[in-house]
Amino acid sequence: MTTIDLAEASNQTTTPAPDVDSPAEPSAAKLLRPFAGGFAAVVVLQIIGAVAGLAPLLAVVELGRTLLSPNPVDHDHVRMIVLAGAGGMFVRLLCTAASSGIGHRLDGRVQLAFRRHLAARLGRVPIGWFSRRGSGELAKIVGKDVDAVHPLIAHTPGELVAAFVVPLVSLIYLFTVDWRLTLITLIPVVLAVALVPLMMTPTRLREQKHFDAGMGRIASATVEFVQGISVVKAFGSGERAHRRFRTATDDFADSFLRMVHGLAGIGAAMQVVLSPPFVLLVVLLGGAVLIPSGSLAPADLLPFLLLGLGLTAPVAALGHGFDDLQAAQRAVGRIRDVLAVPSLPEPARPTAPRGHRVELRDVRFGYEAEHEVLRGIDLVLEPGTVTAIVGPSGSGKSTLVQLLPRFYDPTHGSVRLGGVDLRALGSRELYRTVSFVFQDVRLLRASVADNIALAVPQADRDAVVRAARLANIHDRILELPRGYETVIGADAGLSGGEAQRIALARALLADAPVLVLDEATAFADPQTEQAVRRALTTLKGDRTILVIAHRLETIADADAVVLLENGSIVERGSPVELLARDGKFADFWRSQRSARTDDIETLGGVLRRELGAWGGRRNATTRRPADVADRTSRGGESR
Repeated sequence: MTTIDLAEASNQTTTPAPDVDSPAEPSAAKLLRPFAGGFAAVVVLQIIGAVAGLAPLLAVVELGRTLLSPNPVDHDHVRMIVLAGAGGMFVRLLCTAASSGIGHRLDGRVQLAFRRHLAARLGRVPIGWFSRRGSGELAKIVGKDVDAVHPLIAHTPGELVAAFVVPLVSLIYLFTVDWRLTLITLIPVVLAVALVPLMMTPTRLREQKHFDAGMGRIASATVEFVQGISVVKAFGSGERAHRRFRTATDDFADSFLRMVHGLAGIGAAMQVVLSPPFVLLVVLLGGAVLIPSGSLAPADLLPFLLLGLGLTAPVAALGHGFDDLQAAQRAVGRIRDVLAVPSLPEPARPTAPRGHRVELRDVRFGYEAEHEVLRGIDLVLEPGTVTAIVGPSGSGKSTLVQLLPRFYDPTHGSVRLGGVDLRALGSRELYRTVSFVFQDVRLLRASVADNIALAVPQADRDAVVRAARLANIHDRILELPRGYETVIGADAGLSGGEAQRIALARALLADAPVLVLDEATAFADPQTEQAVRRALTTLKGDRTILVIAHRLETIADADAVVLLENGSIVERGSPVELLARDGKFADFWRSQRSARTDDIETLGGVLRRELGAWGGRRNATTRRPADVADRTSRGGESR
């Protein structure tokens, strides 16, 4: 049994599917469009702040020129320069703080939108899509990849503005001072820009792609190892279990080292050419050439020394955030890939079913095109009946029942409910009509009452208790710390059988006319299973019930039994009819009874051997004092 958060969809609930009117394939641009106003505010504030931030530097330049001038110092002019510089600094701080606050708030809203759209998309994609991806990979996309968008939203707009506005304003001013020294001052920027394409070569991009893939494999291997740790410990196969994780980490380390080796030299060169010492060196060398020749006044060197750093600082900031920016872009690409996964098609005009008779007409299905799991299934499930699907492992039982809640669409033929193809029903109508409980139960991290009432949140407590009684879980709930208000996973945990009964109570409360049970009492004890079977018999009425059954008791209660082999129906009929026919079902029945008898006999033999050994030890212990006494007595007589 697995417990998940309340916001996460449970794969056995009957809650409606996400709104089908949402965009079919929302792109990143469509997701960001509602936040265009916020982005515009960030950009405008950054522009104002960037321009105002140059005021202190220009004030220092003008102050230097004024003080170095041979003319008498104009104190009012100096005072105005100082006030202008201080005012510019205040405006910059104010705009930067406002821009940062808006940007981070915007980032939170964008991340929320991404996660909601991802959740909605993942709730509509075919279940088969999940089987081809590890849970760690999806967790990385929904978690870390959405987090990786943070620099792109909260920092990149401001940094881009600063990277263009500050150099542009600085260049305009410097060109008015001396165009030759301005071109010399641009040398570090030109060198840094020339290095950028070297970081974007196909080899570098391929290395970064391998890096991201390695991170995904590590996440998947970690999740799988942690989920299977109990099996690993029980069977002592830790070495084999660690192997996949070690392989994933070794591959990641190799790809990481290749990426670092390829980027280390380029990154170091970029840091050098954009560093303040290098910029000052270039400006001073330029001044050393122009000042002696009389082409440049010594006081005019000051603005280049100060604003030259302003030319390279924004570019350097972008360079430091280049890795984060690329990671964010790749993350957006993976998010876009998930959002572009086609969902099961929804009808433009849903058709309401006429009744709840279920028909499967020449149904064929395969997870892969070259391998069919179901072959030409023709089956009718009448209202008011319980149909049991039986057969050996791998015969297609679970695949067949998963067609009813439309976890998959058949590749050929149709599944019809009330005379309507499921593909012509809307998801909301389908999940109001079909309830399902599977062997792999998912419970929410919420109260027991909320878990039972998940499909009918408006249900009152009496209805919840009634469903719990029918599922034979009411007494166990009362034993929990807070009864029906106990939060599963926080206040208490439940066993596999108890979780199945909670899921069954949920399905019974939903009161859907079609009920699908995939070995829903697999973990139940015999008394509980008998109570559940009685509940189903009582509630059957005109419900259409489809059950995957392995236990003979469930088969005996069914109105009809369908035997599957290799994806095809080989026999069908009532249990009595099939046993009288003495065909494959009768062989299956006998094999099941024989297996259970063998298990009982084996268990009985073990118990008899243990009891015999225990009895022997007990008798030996009991006889020992008498033997000693007897030997002592005989010894005394001989003496």
